[in-house]
Amino acid sequence: MCGRYSASRRPEDLTGLFQVEKWEPAEALAPDWNVAPTKEVYAVLERPVKDADDQRPVRQMRALKWGLVPSWAKSPEGAARMINARAETVHEKPSFRRPFVSRRCILPADGYYEWVTGADERQLEEKGKKKRPRKQPYFVTPADGSVFAMAGLYEFWRDRTLPDDHPMAWWVTCTVITTEAETTPLAVAPADGPAALADIHPRMPLMLTPDRWDDWLDPSRTDVEELKALLAPPPGGLMRAYPVATAVSNVRNNGPELLEELAAPEVGTLF
Repeated sequence: MCGRYSASRRPEDLTGLFQVEKWEPAEALAPDWNVAPTKEVYAVLERPVKDADDQRPVRQMRALKWGLVPSWAKSPEGAARMINARAETVHEKPSFRRPFVSRRCILPADGYYEWVTGADERQLEEKGKKKRPRKQPYFVTPADGSVFAMAGLYEFWRDRTLPDDHPMAWWVTCTVITTEAETTPLAVAPADGPAALADIHPRMPLMLTPDRWDDWLDPSRTDVEELKALLAPPPGGLMRAYPVATAVSNVRNNGPELLEELAAPEVGTLF
């Protein structure tokens, strides 16, 4: 799954990297090393510019709320539960099948966090001596330092309780597509730690390599079978994972220190 990630890159770097044509500096977000559900995040997408004479799709970078609200929802309640969409079923689930065909985006990140229950903690849990086991967080990121381009979907939702000219009348929300975690060896693995992403968690965000960006963002591509082919996992061996401080487990903590690699896990792990 993807329940927390880091997004600290400058917007001007992202607009250049993704060849963005339209970006409103007023939507600039502060660097965020602990992105949690319901926060605003950057999304790269292609669609016509509202009220423009030329209605061709334009590549834009927008600030969207993480947690997809389906267009048919009666209220935005439950958006925090729709932070992820499974690649295997995204084309058929009622909440995702329409945006999968016409509203796809890329969510740029530094990488994502995932938690592993420590062996000692697991034993206590199994004996009923501890209700909530402590977990060791790991940060997963491209080994070459490149952007982690997560496949995503976005959707519009109209709040019918507000007038048309109200700034909150329309919500634009997004979700991260996940896939089965890689079982191939990590490019860089921690000593005495997980050797593959599947050792950390069975799911991972679907990372799109640059050769797929254009096809994924192109709104004219609507054939479901062709789109499903774009959901194939990237080549193995591109990622590294390392333990980070448990401070990241508290959403109130935020700063570059959350990405610092620990010499050893703070919580004993299963490895």
